[in-house]
Amino acid sequence: MSDTPFGFGLPPEEPESGDEGKKKGNQGGQGGPNPFGFAGFGLPGGAGGQGGADNPFAAMFGSMNPADLGAAFQQLGQMLSYEGGPVNWDMAKDIARRTVSQGTPDGVKDTSVGIAEKSAVEEAMRLADHWLDDVTSLPSGATTAVAWSRAEWVEATLPVWKELVDPVAERVGAAMGSVLPEEMQAMAGPLLGMMRSMGGAMFGQQIGQAVGVLAGEVVGSTDIGLPLGPAGKAALLPLNIGGLGKDLGVPSEEVRLYLALREAAHARLFAHVPWLRSHLFGAVEGYARGIKVDTSKLEDVVGQIDPTNPEQLQEALQGGMFQPQDTPEQKAALARLETALALVEGWVDAVVHEAAKPRLASADAMRETMRRRRASGGPAEQTFATLIGLELRPRRLRDASRLWASLTDARGMDGRDGLWAHPDMLPTASDLDDPDGFVHREQLDFSEIDKMLGEAAERRDQGDQGGQADGKGEGKQ
Repeated sequence: MSDTPFGFGLPPEEPESGDEGKKKGNQGGQGGPNPFGFAGFGLPGGAGGQGGADNPFAAMFGSMNPADLGAAFQQLGQMLSYEGGPVNWDMAKDIARRTVSQGTPDGVKDTSVGIAEKSAVEEAMRLADHWLDDVTSLPSGATTAVAWSRAEWVEATLPVWKELVDPVAERVGAAMGSVLPEEMQAMAGPLLGMMRSMGGAMFGQQIGQAVGVLAGEVVGSTDIGLPLGPAGKAALLPLNIGGLGKDLGVPSEEVRLYLALREAAHARLFAHVPWLRSHLFGAVEGYARGIKVDTSKLEDVVGQIDPTNPEQLQEALQGGMFQPQDTPEQKAALARLETALALVEGWVDAVVHEAAKPRLASADAMRETMRRRRASGGPAEQTFATLIGLELRPRRLRDASRLWASLTDARGMDGRDGLWAHPDMLPTASDLDDPDGFVHREQLDFSEIDKMLGEAAERRDQGDQGGQADGKGEGKQ
């Protein structure tokens, strides 16, 4: 788990005196973005905050002339008046779009996808689905193949980010008011309201920055093992695929085809295993429910805050006052999520390799690249860890891939894919330790059990209807 979920970290160092100190103060105390740093509220001529367009608050107040102050404070008032959920998603979207337009992280600015690139992606997806028909019993899961720009990826995936991040942000944000006695909460109402509004803005700033950076790294809609895009759409990002191909020295056509195979395989799994999405997202929610905050630390910090001194509030927020603690509930949810992700990624890895190996000369190289990217914590996983403190890292991807391949040899693709019919039929973490034992173990046939339960329910319903009919007949006599 990330050490600083939601970017709650240490405060920036105090600036030095003199001209050098002023220079450092204008640039900010930390080298990278400080998503939850109120130091971004550096007033004109002050030493607080980090500069740059990535921090909207620094952009508002840094080096501005008096004529702009009114507009700046008006914008700040809009942020303080935010009364939505735990994250200001309008702000997140704006920052993500701006980050994309600036060409973060590779310096390549986003461009619209051309007709030729769209056709190439559609053709790759069509061919990928055809190849997958030979190696899996799950039918195609994508009704549409799309080629997205980075900005389109941001727009399409934000609803799912909201679903993933809100539960964690809600739990962390609730700590703001939970540490005060009821009578003090009533007295501190305006302050707590301001803190919640600012918290929503700060969460929105960090998430927007992270999603914008991630848009410059991902190659599709399933890079983190979760379905981020709309159901039925298989998506690739031509601009990012081009960069990946150059780094590998593999022809762009082969890179596109291999990534289309992975995207199409994920689409099949999430489309035809109806319980899978809720299982994965439920693990994230379980993690959120397990969040505990050090209330004693919060009580000490809140007790020392002067509501009339904004600098104290910003220092408290920067100092990690809301940093969650590890709990058994969180660890259990994380273990469940890691196992499920390993099984998803392992299955995709196994079927894609089976489809690509006879057809693509670069299949082995591409497989190893994607394995390392996922299992060792690629850019997508690292960004997600920053967002909500979870590492979506299938550490046992290779073990899961070997198990699925062994199942294919022992039971055929129908027997292998049939395990997705019910979550209780899937291998567990301990099964990954003993794949041979699992492969040759007798499996429960849940379809027969469901059939028996259905027949029993039907007989019960018929019995109830017969009893009702008898009662009506007796009444008539």
